[in-house]
Amino acid sequence: MLSAALKTIRQYHRLNQNELASKLSLSPSYISEIEKGKKEPSLDVLQKYAQYFDVPLSSLIVFSETLDGEHSSNKVKSFLSTKMLSVLEWIADQDDILRKKI
Repeated sequence: MLSAALKTIRQYHRLNQNELASKLSLSPSYISEIEKGKKEPSLDVLQKYAQYFDVPLSSLIVFSETLDGEHSSNKVKSFLSTKMLSVLEWIADQDDILRKKI
């Protein structure tokens, strides 16, 4: 779920993959592969995300682990993380729809 979390963070901040790649000094194709789950981001790349979006690296990791169910003993935390991801994805989708209408 790290791929979904990173994609959602990007979308929430209204950046496309090319814009984020430029900001993080990465290739757009690498961002795409990370978001599709085809490649695992390195610690260095995760640090770039955390620094750019001004969130603790640990929060990115815990959020994605919770979505993966690694902390299954805390079902409430997992449920809330999943719902939060769904809400953020919905907001990003609505924004995309509005942009296409303009």
